[in-house]
Amino acid sequence: MSFLKGIFGKKEPPSPDSVKTSPLDPRSLTLGPGRRSRRHVAIGTAQSVGVERNHNEDALFVLLGNAEGLNGLLDFGLFVVADGMGGHRAGEIASALSVRTVAHRLTQATLLGLFSNPDSDGDTPPLQDLIRSALEEANQAVVERVPGGGTTLTAAVLVGGQVTIGHVGDSRAYLISDHRTRAITRDHSLVERLRELGQLTPEEAAAHPQRNVLYRAIGQGANLEVDVGTHPVPWGSYLLICSDGLWGVIPDEEIRDITLGASDPQIACEELIRAANAAGGPDNITAVLVHFPAE
Repeated sequence: MSFLKGIFGKKEPPSPDSVKTSPLDPRSLTLGPGRRSRRHVAIGTAQSVGVERNHNEDALFVLLGNAEGLNGLLDFGLFVVADGMGGHRAGEIASALSVRTVAHRLTQATLLGLFSNPDSDGDTPPLQDLIRSALEEANQAVVERVPGGGTTLTAAVLVGGQVTIGHVGDSRAYLISDHRTRAITRDHSLVERLRELGQLTPEEAAAHPQRNVLYRAIGQGANLEVDVGTHPVPWGSYLLICSDGLWGVIPDEEIRDITLGASDPQIACEELIRAANAAGGPDNITAVLVHFPAE
């Protein structure tokens, strides 16, 4: 079924003249089976240059939408965080260029593409392939236009009941619930690789002087290996995408407590940024928090 058919169905909407609008007594309104109102996905974002830095090399992009009609659809969106690196503003330029490239590619190929041809079924490449291609395109743009620059990038695409994530570097995506905080991306850092091989303990890795050295990032070379994975939407939980200026400073347990204790995702993001700065703020800090309400 095409996206537009999924929104509008095949039946004509009721005539405005047939809809009773007055008097309107909220107590008289009842929702029958299949007509219950639904809660939408909510999002918050926050960013800070940090305490010790004098300019911002992080970049973010968020797009969230929903469509309802006779046949309602789940919310859809795109969420991207990048953390640049390199001297002479190269990191700042690399992260911004990468985010723009990925946002353009994925909004065109996935979100806007859903509207472009309502009669087309199955012509779009698999979403994982689209995300991988978008990050590869961003890598090529940085290699050609920002010599010496590089960036991490984590992008999540929400379509229907699934979230698909493309990832390079050591920004992270977390799933946060009442019970735990779980990283669903893998750091492409030298220290994390040593920890995986059993040569460093988690405590040693957290304090290692080379913990920010990456072996894989956008802009490091012509060929890029991208991690891509698909997860079911974690209803009743949160998706957090953040740079290492947050997760490298604030313990996972504190991230969870702040997230769950806030009244909405925007307040949670602002509190997370404040906590990272209060802990020293050694790096730029970016947080994108998506709340998937319980159905």
